[in-house]
Amino acid sequence: QVQLVESGGGLVQPGGSLRLSCAASGITFSSYVMSWYRQAPGKEREFVAAITSGGTGTNYVDSVKDRFTISRDNAKNTVTLEMNSLKPEDTAVYLCKANRYGTSYWGKGTLVTVSS
Repeated sequence: QVQLVESGGGLVQPGGSLRLSCAASGITFSSYVMSWYRQAPGKEREFVAAITSGGTGTNYVDSVKDRFTISRDNAKNTVTLEMNSLKPEDTAVYLCKANRYGTSYWGKGTLVTVSS
């Protein structure tokens, strides 16, 4: 059974930082491209960042470049999203996705709220 479990969300003030993690099980983690998406209330799900299976390549949506960093540890089957300089518009449920050859798995998400 495939499981992706996100953690690390919470309430943070504007300008603050959070570190999200996604723990995977039931898949050959090192074979999957891992991504973070987010969905704000009343909005469509949005791509945030992705990292290649080996961890050598990353991609970000423009709005988070230079503020967020995606990384992975294939020995621990985890992917991490370091988020700095958070803004109120970063408020959303953040979801982890594993993708390989068109087969995708999703976590249930973790809520990030940026507010003073």
